[in-house]
Amino acid sequence: MRESLKTPPKLARDTLRITPLGGLGDIGRNMTSFEMNGELLFVDCGVLFPSDDQPGVDLILPGLTLVDDRLDEVKALVLTHGHEDHIGAVPYLLRRRSNIPVFGSRLTLALVREKLREHRIRDVDLREVAEGDRVVVGQFDMEFLAVNHSIPDALAVTLRTKAGTVLHTGDFKMDQLPLDGRLTDLRGFARLGEEGLDLFMPDSTNAETPGFTTHERDIEPAMERVFANAKQKLIVACFASHVHRVQQVMNAAVRHHRKVAYVGRSMLRNMTVARELGYLHVPENTLIDMKQIDNYRDDQVVIISTGSQGEPLSALSRISNHEHPVVTAGPGDVVLLASSLIPGNENSVYRVINGLSRNGVTVVHKGNALVHVSGHASAGELLYCYNLLKPRNVLPVHGEVRHLIANAQLAVATGVPADRALAVEDGAVIDLAKGRAKVVGQLDCPYIFVDGLTEGEVSDAELTDRKILGEEGFISVVAVVNFHANNLVSGPDIHARGFADDDSVFDEIRPELVRVIEQALADGVEDTFQLQQLVRRTIGRWVSNNFRRRPMILPIVVAS
Repeated sequence: MRESLKTPPKLARDTLRITPLGGLGDIGRNMTSFEMNGELLFVDCGVLFPSDDQPGVDLILPGLTLVDDRLDEVKALVLTHGHEDHIGAVPYLLRRRSNIPVFGSRLTLALVREKLREHRIRDVDLREVAEGDRVVVGQFDMEFLAVNHSIPDALAVTLRTKAGTVLHTGDFKMDQLPLDGRLTDLRGFARLGEEGLDLFMPDSTNAETPGFTTHERDIEPAMERVFANAKQKLIVACFASHVHRVQQVMNAAVRHHRKVAYVGRSMLRNMTVARELGYLHVPENTLIDMKQIDNYRDDQVVIISTGSQGEPLSALSRISNHEHPVVTAGPGDVVLLASSLIPGNENSVYRVINGLSRNGVTVVHKGNALVHVSGHASAGELLYCYNLLKPRNVLPVHGEVRHLIANAQLAVATGVPADRALAVEDGAVIDLAKGRAKVVGQLDCPYIFVDGLTEGEVSDAELTDRKILGEEGFISVVAVVNFHANNLVSGPDIHARGFADDDSVFDEIRPELVRVIEQALADGVEDTFQLQQLVRRTIGRWVSNNFRRRPMILPIVVAS
């Protein structure tokens, strides 16, 4: 799919240029740039969470560096819904230019507002929209349509431009029995199909899954069984933004006479916002503070926790490791993982499940009970949309490569020409003009790593070093030489971390290091860097031959 880098041509007048800056190739960091006649509009600005092979990284941002020099041309940022992979990078964009108008639904903007407060970003231009609204911003005539997802208030956005009409679904599904009664606006979709849709950009996450996504309410019998069978402490872990799931847990808690406590900062923040806005209904005398848990018997409380993806510092991970200051879980307790596995998080989640199981906890999850359904349209729903919309061109979004290809194949099966079903990755440049979408270039769209308070300062080389340190260990070698006397004054002193328990293992190689250093000095070497490289090669070869390891080696040669 990924072509060699190709600089796109100058954008012709009245042509719409679409450049995905994230989300095409990953489940996360969703962001798309639309350009028309010198004006830019962004849809979504999310983060990607790091995998196990990216140690020390907190978040990964979309390709903001591709637009850093054009921020003055941005007319708006449109947010489809409030999940982190769609709004998490908004503060990092608004740090660059704080007065970009941000359009989103009521709940989405409320969650963004809390996020901006944490980042101490003020005086931003947040503009609330709802389904049915139509707003013109510069070259872009936007219309918002209701879509059903695993968070309330999700919106699809239609962009009408001189080059044609585009429908970006955001994340969506077609649950016909939604918990909040808010259906995906299929009548609006049909109307767009009648008008003529030039480019359809549908969610691809479940494109490989046949049929239709299960209804949210279908999980309630399994959840009811979990509540009925739990005789001690019950902990439910789910996404901190899944208001519908929390509502289901809240309702079950009332039926089973349990109080509810939130554990996890993001859970408390998001559910407080959802309750204040009327999206979450909390029965009176149901909610208690986490610190009040000990005032009740274990069978009188249900804990709603963050950490369903196995995040190392999340509440559930700390509970599984006996590190949480308030909540413990042991024999007879039940943990319900009411969430799906985001690709790439499998090892982290199974690590938490194993930790809980080791402690005697019964873990109920999607693999052994129907306790979660996806928030994304399956293949049957996507086929329905293709037949309803009959788009001239398709650009699948939101998914790994396999999901994008599967979605494009569904489009082709419904009659979209194969050369107009564009399964591309981040950085691809697509031009839409006269009813035809074409890939005209490919830009480098690198990961931007956030590490603590730093952004973009962690390189791939540094990540490689971190992995070596974590997996292979560290060896330091210190030697002092006198170039005037051509002799070794002291050392080499060898120390290791994460490689060997006892530094005596290096007794065998120390004489060889002395020999090669003294030989180099005798040969007239007067450069500490050359001696350091000689030491690195000598001990590296020895370690490889004897231990089959590749630790990080730091040689230090000092001239006296």
